[in-house]
Amino acid sequence: MALNVHQLHIFYTVADRGSFSAAAQTLHMTQPAVTMQVQALEERFGTKLLNRTTKRLDLTEAGHRLLPQARKAVELMRDTDEMMTQYIEELKGRLQFAASLTIGEYVLPRLLGSFLRRFPEISVDMKVMNTTEIIEAVAHQGLDFGIIEAPCDVPGFDAQAVMNDELLLIAPADHPFASREQVSLEEAIGEPLVLREKGSGTRQIMEEELQRHGITEKQLRVVSEFGSTGAVKSAVEAGLGLSLLSVWTIKHELALGLLKPVRISGVSFRRQFYSVRLRSSLLPIPAVALLGELKELSHD
Repeated sequence: MALNVHQLHIFYTVADRGSFSAAAQTLHMTQPAVTMQVQALEERFGTKLLNRTTKRLDLTEAGHRLLPQARKAVELMRDTDEMMTQYIEELKGRLQFAASLTIGEYVLPRLLGSFLRRFPEISVDMKVMNTTEIIEAVAHQGLDFGIIEAPCDVPGFDAQAVMNDELLLIAPADHPFASREQVSLEEAIGEPLVLREKGSGTRQIMEEELQRHGITEKQLRVVSEFGSTGAVKSAVEAGLGLSLLSVWTIKHELALGLLKPVRISGVSFRRQFYSVRLRSSLLPIPAVALLGELKELSHD
């Protein structure tokens, strides 16, 4: 039977106050309940801890041995309670950070809801920027951290993987690919493509993976380029071409049946999102809590 810390607390209070009735008053318990818990502790150890007489209450030798340990347990519980109380109190205030376009517009709005319901005293100020702007803002404008779409190798910054992502080939609902689970790479690059602009994280991941499979940009039928994911989705819906987009950005369209994701056989456009902060700074507790929550939610 596991040792019951609550019983240790009751035993310590009885020994400290000198009687069951005084301990019961301190603990806001009935006297019989206090007595029962001390007896249960004695049964746990198989020995008497207290000698009870009509006039006084004395510790047995076993009770004297146990008392310092019980005191430590009570102090540990008290310290833990104070620490957690302080932690919760610190989970208040304004959390300022930045996120890149895909993350800031499509990923975080879906995930922040549960975090803010859990910590209603926190308010969020999230700026949507490109990676260069995020690094600048974290370094010089007082932002707590940023979330970007690729690893950061900037002197003085620390980057940690925080979320998973994957790009999928996206087709309109009436396209022949929409009835298939996967297509070959040759079939995919033979289609007209509507892509994000050069330099975007999404475009970079696509180009790097295709290059690993021997496909150059010149082999692609790029019919349009857009500076926003929303514009790309609208173009695909309108039948201008197919695209490669993050699974996070198309959840609404998938639910409505407007777009269909299709995997390209043998090709994986997986990536991670990264949190970045100044190595010389400490993240505030709300930021640590948020990043921890994002890791858990994005892996569900």
